[in-house]
Formats: sequence, C-alpha cells, structure tokens
Amino acid sequence: MIIDYKDKELTEKYQLMAQTIIPRPIAWIVTKSKSGVLNIAPFSYFTGLSSNPPTMIVSIGHKSDGSQKDTLKNIRETKKCTICMVDEKSLEKMHFSSKELREDESEAKVFDIKTKDIFEDFPPMVADVPSAFFCELYQVIELKDSKTIPLIVEIKAQFIDDKIIKDSEKITIDFEPVARVGKSYALLGKNITPPTIK
Repeated sequence: MIIDYKDKELTEKYQLMAQTIIPRPIAWIVTKSKSGVLNIAPFSYFTGLSSNPPTMIVSIGHKSDGSQKDTLKNIRETKKCTICMVDEKSLEKMHFSSKELREDESEAKVFDIKTKDIFEDFPPMVADVPSAFFCELYQVIELKDSKTIPLIVEIKAQFIDDKIIKDSEKITIDFEPVARVGKSYALLGKNITPPTIK
C-alpha cells in the first residue's frame, strides 16, 4: 500500500506517523510563565538533534481552541525549559498531566507532581525522574501553513540520577524510559547487542 499524504486529513497523517515512527521517547517539559505559573506538559514529538551544539528539537502544537500551548508561550517568553525523561513510576501522572488546563493552573498542583529546584535561572525539574535537561531556546522553526511549531533548544546542563549510572568514569547510563507507540505507551524492553564488525 502506498499512501499519498496530500490526500489525507491532518489527523490521519498524525496517526500514520505516530504508529510508524516508533518508539518516540516521551518527556515532561517544565516551563514557567512570566507571572510565575509552573507548567508541566508531556511531549513525544522530540528527539536529539546535534551534539555540537548539544541540541534537541521538540514540536509543539496548539490547544483545542487554537491558542498556543502554555509550553510554547512560556519558552518563547522566557527562553528556558527543563526537559525531564519519564520512567514507569511516573507514567500515570505524566499521562494525566496531558489534560488541558487553564493558563493560570499548574499541573504540579492539580496532579500533585513534585518538583525540585536545581538551577536558579531554569524551571525546576520533576522530582524523582531519571534524567533532566536544562535548556535554552536556540531557534524557532516556522513550518508553512502549520500550527505545529518546532523549537530547537540547547542543552546547558543535565541531571542524571546516581541510581542509573552504571559506570561513573565513562558515565554509562542504564534506565528504561517510557516511549510513545501510537496511542499507547511502551518500555524499550530488552537490549540487543550487535555482532562485532570485523
């Protein structure tokens, strides 16, 4: 079957991509509004982009009423965000925190998500996550005729829970992040070691 995307509605394109570009890591993005409201929202359309400069790209859509999501507005205004990887113990709260709230409501309060301040000039990280990236806005990408806005963020620092560091000299990390697979979530499961190249 060959699918011509020009004949598909936006929701159909999203479903096709979401079911085949897998697994997609999912993370909470923590931002703060100019008035100090803490926003914690999960995103799965993100990935590493480059290690020089160390950057990630995240695509942020709009709310159901067409207005920009609080995460997008906050990053554009403050130029800062904290991206927190999610593991299984945080799955339920992460899932519930995808619900749209009013701009003056914080997911931290509504869903009892504990946070921890690490750096004074970055939003806090979600407490008890395996890893978190403290990022600054690097570039906004405008996609023609799209309400999805890709943002490139530069990683300035990273938190890694000591419990997931297997070798502190080489900084070898081992944890099971939650991934998005279609409309469901998944853990990565077993690792496969490739054969040695001769």
